[in-house]
Amino acid sequence: MTTPLSGRHEDRHESAPPAGTTGADTPGTDAAGQDRPELQRAIEEIVESGFLGVSLRVRDQRGEWAGSAGRAELGGTAAPATDAFTRIGSTTKTFAAALVLRTVAEGRIGLDAPAADHLPGFGLDERITVRMLLQHTSGVFNFTGEFDAEGTLIPGVTTPYGATTEEWLDGRLASHRPEDLVRPALSKPPRFEPGAEWSYSNTNYVLARLLVESVTGRTFPEEMQRQILGPLGLTGTVLPEDSPEIPAPHARAYFRYEKDGVQETVDITRQNPSWLSTGGDMISTTEDLAVFLSALLGGQLLPPELVVEMCTPRSTGIPSMDYGLGVFVQETESGTVINHNGGVPGYAALAAAAPDGSTTLTAVINYVDDADMTMSARGQEAYQRLESEVF
Repeated sequence: MTTPLSGRHEDRHESAPPAGTTGADTPGTDAAGQDRPELQRAIEEIVESGFLGVSLRVRDQRGEWAGSAGRAELGGTAAPATDAFTRIGSTTKTFAAALVLRTVAEGRIGLDAPAADHLPGFGLDERITVRMLLQHTSGVFNFTGEFDAEGTLIPGVTTPYGATTEEWLDGRLASHRPEDLVRPALSKPPRFEPGAEWSYSNTNYVLARLLVESVTGRTFPEEMQRQILGPLGLTGTVLPEDSPEIPAPHARAYFRYEKDGVQETVDITRQNPSWLSTGGDMISTTEDLAVFLSALLGGQLLPPELVVEMCTPRSTGIPSMDYGLGVFVQETESGTVINHNGGVPGYAALAAAAPDGSTTLTAVINYVDDADMTMSARGQEAYQRLESEVF
């Protein structure tokens, strides 16, 4: 799923939150001991645009800065912890793509080989390659729902925005098997011929998960731990599978809707992420995300030629936001930025880096989700200002 900052958040407040404080790890200073008020102000602007709390970490030539703003929970006054855990949504896809490419580097699969060779029994179009899954050019239906040419949502297998509010709230602790997400999606007509166009589909990444399990003989979490989390020491990154729990410390997430003419706000911190298997189910921290991005783009995880493949863009039709393999390739006034933000109801993650991994921006956000979500121009503008400050 996309983050609220890319168009799924309503521009309004619960109440005007306090400006918050910088975090506990050398608050508000870089390695040289200098304040960076421009970063603190940037995250305060994100909170002011309608979000509950933000925690930011920036690593660049000036060192490392970590700070937070807003509130960790409704009714509280404390800002989110700078080492808080969060649900990272579609930033999971970058981890998944890196794992698939590690498997390619080992010679177990070919990037342009038919994915169906390793996924018997799903009736997958034999023209769909591993690359197409990672780049969203397969044409397969998105199991979390699709918009048709008129902008009407075609509900998917599991989607909080396709089902009614109460259906999603009542079912948010239910478990879903990856196969049960894929099969109904593959039974629907494809969006287009394989490789012909680009369309974001969570189904691609569940198929990528099943492909990794097929060729390695290990579960996806086991292989992720062996290939990426373990070697990089990412002890703050979790593949929760169908557990609704999130480690402490963490900020809280909420969902707001109208029932019988009355506004109701529900705490949705506990939610079963298996409905977004591999497309958006992981938990991490700003520190782990920064380490991961630096290692990935800096060549510690993949051979140079596969880093190039990952960051080679395919046109998406979105201005200045093309897509590589598990990452967006964004052209800004300051140059190219590699990113993949993500979000689930009530939580969002920002993950962006310079192409060589030398500068990283990682942030986690908690907010009050709303059943009537609209574009938030203020939120997008605040994020763009933050990105401009860093890059």
